[in-house]
Amino acid sequence: MAGARSTSRDIERYAGLFASRTRGMKSSAMRDLMAVIARPEVISLAGGLPDTGTFPAETFAAVTARIAHESAAEALQYGPTEGLPGARSCIAEVMAAEGVHCDPDDVLVTTGGQQVIDLVTRALIDPGDVIVAEAPTYPGAVPSFSSYQADVVQIEMDDDGMRIDLLEQKLDDLARDGRTPKFIYTIPTFQNPAGVSMSLERRRRLVEIARERELLVLEDNPYGLLRYEGTPVPTLRELDGGLYVMYLGTFSKILSPGIRLGWVLAPAPVLHQINMGKQAADLCSSTLSQLMVTAYFEQAGWRDYVETAKEIYRKRRDTMLDALAEYFPPQAEWTRPHGGLFLWATLPDFIDTTDLLARALRENVAFVPGAAAFLDGRGHSSMRLNFSAVGEDDIREGVRRIGKIVNEQLELYGTLTGEKAARSPQPAEEKGSVAEVLPIRRARRA
Repeated sequence: MAGARSTSRDIERYAGLFASRTRGMKSSAMRDLMAVIARPEVISLAGGLPDTGTFPAETFAAVTARIAHESAAEALQYGPTEGLPGARSCIAEVMAAEGVHCDPDDVLVTTGGQQVIDLVTRALIDPGDVIVAEAPTYPGAVPSFSSYQADVVQIEMDDDGMRIDLLEQKLDDLARDGRTPKFIYTIPTFQNPAGVSMSLERRRRLVEIARERELLVLEDNPYGLLRYEGTPVPTLRELDGGLYVMYLGTFSKILSPGIRLGWVLAPAPVLHQINMGKQAADLCSSTLSQLMVTAYFEQAGWRDYVETAKEIYRKRRDTMLDALAEYFPPQAEWTRPHGGLFLWATLPDFIDTTDLLARALRENVAFVPGAAAFLDGRGHSSMRLNFSAVGEDDIREGVRRIGKIVNEQLELYGTLTGEKAARSPQPAEEKGSVAEVLPIRRARRA
């Protein structure tokens, strides 16, 4: 019957047709939540969403009117796979603001930053190949790595980002087994989901390791311009000069995710293969979106908009930190980001945040469970919280609702065990690891 739900027999009928790689595919935790958090009554602290309500409506109207008047035919047509020259020049301008000077001709425009992860993985990974990533890592990368059947090795983090000493140990272990990672994936600045940043010393050492061992590094940098305090540090791309570091950028966090435009810089042979993969995937990114970016950069101050957004997000971050200190129990711990859109909270280890999410949704509040940021079963007692997408009142109320549920769990645990809930002590080598816990940060200022 048309429209009927799938039965077990239906599933059996099609199961034999699916490629073997589909068995390892994982759903995106954020995509799974989209339908729920779209409900107006739900306070979503789950998304990685910028507040597009801050974008001036009159600017949007002027940009679209200009395109309709001057470039309607071009906007409705296919474009080159590598992107329109105007859009690539805008990207070079953004890169210069990050301290990276590049030739626009060396840029490949993509359909969002997410496509870069997919295309790089497609170009480099055969089933069983090793990718090294942080622990935790970007939840949106997990489905991409899984779909290409990569063996993902995750390296612990602390306040200064990925533990490079542990990375070197793991690379040595892999080498003894005759294995070399195809690339290292890192979000070194205001990491998603942890919110921490890699120190300059570690960045330099990572670039040295890449050269010594001839390893590619994919630097994912959506949040670098969203700094609220502290001194900027060079990108890996700037330190490396483009020899081994591939750079992923996006307009999603500094302009709009809806235009779905990102970009990648990579060594020329790698960029060629990524270009070939994009031709097979979607031919080209949206011409209309590229013309919108070009028109916006020509007639509006994009840096002024970023500064406005930064001030809004900084206040929301402070509101979330204050709310956590007020409503979460003493056993909870969280990071204090200097920029970006997220912080990482860790609860007593007998609380599973995937189960907690189900209870939270009944209270009309959402977050991303920590297990979504791992490929090895860790992170079950952690959660990612976003502070950019909703207003300060909703942030406080959302944290209050989650805190209420957490405190109920603690009381139940105490009733059942006769003990006060407390975190298990960590092994000495793991203390400070963001994969399990980070020092409590509750002051509003560093």
